[in-house]
Amino acid sequence: MERAPLLVVDSLRKSYGDFKAVKGVSFEVFPGETYGLLGPNGAGKTTLISMVAGVLSRDAGEVTLAGTQVSSDVPASRRDIGLVPQDLAIYPDLTGRENLAFFGRLHGLRGQGLWRRVDEVLTVAGLADRSHQRVKEYSGGMKRRLNIAVGLLHSPKLLILDEPTVGVDPQSRNSILESVEALADEGVAVLYTTHYMEEAERLCDRIGIIDEGELRAEGTRRELVRLVGSEDVIEVEASGDLAEASAALKGFTGVDRVDVTFTGLQVTAVGGAGLLARLVQVLDGAGVTLSRVDVREADLESVFLSLTGKELRD
Repeated sequence: MERAPLLVVDSLRKSYGDFKAVKGVSFEVFPGETYGLLGPNGAGKTTLISMVAGVLSRDAGEVTLAGTQVSSDVPASRRDIGLVPQDLAIYPDLTGRENLAFFGRLHGLRGQGLWRRVDEVLTVAGLADRSHQRVKEYSGGMKRRLNIAVGLLHSPKLLILDEPTVGVDPQSRNSILESVEALADEGVAVLYTTHYMEEAERLCDRIGIIDEGELRAEGTRRELVRLVGSEDVIEVEASGDLAEASAALKGFTGVDRVDVTFTGLQVTAVGGAGLLARLVQVLDGAGVTLSRVDVREADLESVFLSLTGKELRD
């Protein structure tokens, strides 16, 4: 039986005067999936997810969550969505626990159910041991994690995270990423926007590349690499008749070029890892002594550059 998507985004559009911020974007997110929207600042990510969350009206298109249409005019349609914005939405003079209790009551949580849920999200955010400390004494990373905990209080089916690691130290950033990984393992669907390539590589099951308000491409990392024909680089440290080995390798399907270097060979090819066994056979047949082989796989940076003509952080 084919799995049904939890979130369906269909042809969303948004303009501000003559400026078209989002231009007919469509995608789906499945339960337990982390879907990344990868793009530079100003690409339209925040406008897009604000429409998905139902906090910003749209000019055209539809958003459906678990079969229910999401609308900025119908607050009840947003009850299964947790939105964690870039800007911190917490009170610095309250403790972490007091913040969560306040926002929990806004979601209708009461009594033991409220405090049980507060304890649960504090644990997910890694803040259980700092819950009685005032938020103004928190580090930037701790504040970000509390912001995520607020978004989780009402047990949403979909959690939307808008660049949650901006401006935090590496340790806090890693804690945030670990929290997101744990959520996906628990079946929460996550829509994650970022302009950090390494975050998308680590977290996301599928990635949509967005630029200038358009979804340029989407898929798994491997699918995106295949889509644009990005190539891997195989670095071979070897000695012997490298010219003969180079000539033989150039006839391989998928090999674009072979260069003789000071230390051996550099092979540029699609699906480099799959060529390794044959490459070793050719080198052995040519009497070449192999010392080391490294494969630098094509990454999302090269895919993004190919699709948009710019670096990610441009």
